[in-house]
Amino acid sequence: MPPKSSSGRKYSKKSGQKVKRAVHEMKSGKLKSGRSGKKVKSRKQAIAIGLSEARRSGAKVPKKKKSR
Repeated sequence: MPPKSSSGRKYSKKSGQKVKRAVHEMKSGKLKSGRSGKKVKSRKQAIAIGLSEARRSGAKVPKKKKSR
């Protein structure tokens, strides 16, 4: 018998919309990073910004992984 996977979504629709908006802004050159205010050029960074905005707004997003 295969292992039971958790049912339901890991990420909510709202979080997907936030990420989509952030990536779109990055592509058009309007997305800026929080502290330094520099333009974001990396796709990974744009996704991270979208997810952190989603977390702040209360959307369903898994917790950040701790870096060691």
